[in-house]
Amino acid sequence: MGGVTEIAAAETVIAEALAVIDQALGTFKHRELVSADEMSDLLLDLRLLLVTASEPLVVEELPVPTGV
Repeated sequence: MGGVTEIAAAETVIAEALAVIDQALGTFKHRELVSADEMSDLLLDLRLLLVTASEPLVVEELPVPTGV
């Protein structure tokens, strides 16, 4: 069942990355120049999303009460 969780997490990260890109494109399309700082920030945001997604998910099982 871990595969389904991993696929859902990957799809979420992809959607977030696309949202970051779309937002930046919306901001940048009306301008002739984009500063290196703005581009660096965009790339760092995307990198953070991708690095976070590549870390293994830790799913802990909840304890099941006994004797209830």
